[in-house]
Amino acid sequence: MRRALRTAEIAGFPDPQVTPLLKEFDYGEYEGLTSKAIHEHRPDWDLYSDGCPDGESPAQVYARANEFLALATSNQGSVLAFAHGHILRAVAIAWMGLDITAASRLALDVATMNRLVEDTHGRELALWNAP
Repeated sequence: MRRALRTAEIAGFPDPQVTPLLKEFDYGEYEGLTSKAIHEHRPDWDLYSDGCPDGESPAQVYARANEFLALATSNQGSVLAFAHGHILRAVAIAWMGLDITAASRLALDVATMNRLVEDTHGRELALWNAP
């Protein structure tokens, strides 16, 4: 959360509302390991399908993403969110009402902008992974 807070500060938002709903995945036994290291022992492992031993399940993260969306949409106007990649992918997928496993298909680089909108076509990604 400290990095997300610092990013918000740098972007000109020095006093953001902090919510634990946007904390990163609880990686459990996989905390500190790279995906490459995990795949050496579990070649078919996928974060959004399998979750992490002694950590969060994909269903728990999806529920948290939906809770954040309920909080965000209860406000009038636009909402800015600064967070880490795995939870942001879950938020985007929850926004569109897709299965959490679809989050594996979203590339998301560091320090990118994303925009979720709701219009006459429903909920969609208007901008994703933009520098």
